[in-house]
Amino acid sequence: MPDAILEVTDLVKHYPLTQGIVFKKQVGAVKAVDGVSFSLGQGETLGIVGESGCGKSTVARLLVSLERPTAGSITYRGEDVTRLSPKALRAVRRNIQMVFQDPYTSLNPRMTVGDIIGEPYEIHPEVAPKGDRRRRVQELLDVVGLNPEYVNRYPHQFSGGQRQRIGIARGLALRPEIIVADEPVSALDVSVQAQVVNLLEKLQDEFGLAYVFIAHDLSIVRHISDRVGVMYLGRIVETGTDAQIYDHPTHPYTQALLSAVPVPDPGARLRRERIILSGDVPSPADPPSGCRFRTRCWKAQERCATEVPPLHVPPEFRLPVTPASHPSACHFAAEKRVVPPAPPSDPK
Repeated sequence: MPDAILEVTDLVKHYPLTQGIVFKKQVGAVKAVDGVSFSLGQGETLGIVGESGCGKSTVARLLVSLERPTAGSITYRGEDVTRLSPKALRAVRRNIQMVFQDPYTSLNPRMTVGDIIGEPYEIHPEVAPKGDRRRRVQELLDVVGLNPEYVNRYPHQFSGGQRQRIGIARGLALRPEIIVADEPVSALDVSVQAQVVNLLEKLQDEFGLAYVFIAHDLSIVRHISDRVGVMYLGRIVETGTDAQIYDHPTHPYTQALLSAVPVPDPGARLRRERIILSGDVPSPADPPSGCRFRTRCWKAQERCATEVPPLHVPPEFRLPVTPASHPSACHFAAEKRVVPPAPPSDPK
């Protein structure tokens, strides 16, 4: 892995649950993120996957300081971002920018494209002199594949894919080192998704960007990512290279996720073991004790209810080193247990 420029250690974000209108009393907390750790190398893409509600978007907002963490640290080039003063934080945020999920709500409909992309220069005037901003905005439009003459148009005059390109141009305006992309293609048509992903890869090569790419589409994440982290209920349960995660998953949740990925080959589809998880995702306000996945896991044993499994390489996989030798938060990652059979398909 390249030298790490971003280190996230034991990141926690809890949202308090209160009762009462005047005298609010805290009665609990929603544990949206609960002890997440990872690193990001220069020019690297880290994919974060998981089902809805697992805390992916909260991690994204914490990375760009839109939310303040309850505990833990976010270290950018040796400096803990969570402890900086507002003035010092502004300088760091210039290097960590975000592309939002919904291109229809992330752009101000009352502002022109030129104003939207050029707004970062109002906050950081040292990046671009006032007389040079229009030219820079037009250059950014050209970089993301849009006509520079569209600078005076409004967001409603663009399609969804074009709006997301505008969002990407805005993220590039301050020449950041890291871009946090929070499901940047989930709201787009499939054909447009491929164009935007290819654009992100092109920009990464051109500007040396590092990405934290958050998505729930496993195929897209594998295409763009160097390493992948799998999240479940506020924690990362498995991490490794794209080949390790997709070809040699060791955590039961990762195995269940991958078994749900559509396969175009009918023969391969019949040979593949389909895993249907039982039960619903527990509430982050009251997660299960021990391993949070144990209530839906076919490998669960008594130990899983009392001990939180650490995210580490299971001892059985340490020597000899194999593709399965990557961190997994499961007490029984190496154990072969029978997967419960999937229910019969509807004959209709």
